[in-house]
Amino acid sequence: MNDEQIKNIINDIYDESKEDTYLSMLKEFFTGKMRLAAIVIWAHFYFYMVLAVISCILFFKAGQTKGQIMYAALFVCSIPLCYTIKFFAWHVMQQNKFTREIKRLELRIAELNEIVKNK
Repeated sequence: MNDEQIKNIINDIYDESKEDTYLSMLKEFFTGKMRLAAIVIWAHFYFYMVLAVISCILFFKAGQTKGQIMYAALFVCSIPLCYTIKFFAWHVMQQNKFTREIKRLELRIAELNEIVKNK
C-alpha cells in the first residue's frame, strides 16, 4: 500500500471532530463493508432480548412448576446470548478503530521516512 492510498483511506474515514466517540464508532459500524453484518448482529440481539422479556412475562403467568422451569431456562439462556452478541459488536467496532489508527501510524512513518531521506 503506497502513501497516496493510505491518505485517501484516512481522509475517507477519519474525522478529527468525531474522534473516539461512541456515536462515531457506531456510525462507522453501520457503514461500509460491515453494514450487513451489523444489521444481522443487532437483529439477533433484539430477537434474543425480546425472547428474554417474553419468557420473563410468561414465567410469572405460568401456573405450573414445569412451565416456570421452562420459561426460566429460556430466560437464563437468552440473556447470556444478548451479552455475547453485544460484546461481539463492541469488539468489531474497536477493531475498526484500531485499523484506522494503524493506518494513521503507517502514514506518519512514511512522512518521517521522507523527512529523513531529504536530510
